[in-house]
Amino acid sequence: MRRADCCALFFSRNWRVLPIAYINPRDQRRPEKRRDPINENVRFPEVRLIGPNGENLGIMSSREANQIAAQHNLDLYCISPKANPPVCKILDYGKYRFEQQKAEKQAKKNQHKTEVKQIQLTPQIGLHDIETKARKGREFLEDGNKVEVAVIFRGRQLSHKEVGVDVMNKFMEILADVAQVDKAPYWEEKWYRAILAPKKK
Repeated sequence: MRRADCCALFFSRNWRVLPIAYINPRDQRRPEKRRDPINENVRFPEVRLIGPNGENLGIMSSREANQIAAQHNLDLYCISPKANPPVCKILDYGKYRFEQQKAEKQAKKNQHKTEVKQIQLTPQIGLHDIETKARKGREFLEDGNKVEVAVIFRGRQLSHKEVGVDVMNKFMEILADVAQVDKAPYWEEKWYRAILAPKKK
């Protein structure tokens, strides 16, 4: 069968050819960047204006507020857009943003995520090993983390639970100067657990 006959047979059937939408990448607009409410971006019928020295200059249109800010060679910044009317202040926006970013960095630097570190003991552990484990726990506590202490029992050791209680008490006694009980010792199957937190200064 010739190619022309094949095409005629194909289009003779009741087939619908759906148009394919072509999207030009250049027509896809980039998302607009967030615009801070500053100078000409402050567009409210009325605003309450705060002067560069913190004085209340009254209620006026945003155009008038921009003119006053221009007279001071400073910026008009909307510090409270949801107020009624919105509150704007005359300030040096570059200096304001610098101080704000500096404060955010300092806050992140001071932020500490508390973690729960686990230390495992056994009923037969010796006093020297308890002290070694306690030194590690002290490091965790001094870094601001919590410490979960767990005495693990195996087999027939559960028939002498009082031994594990003594081990827990010795461990907690060594760290009494830097730790406070966040969760009192409790039993959980073959585990005798307690959670210590850094002592508040």
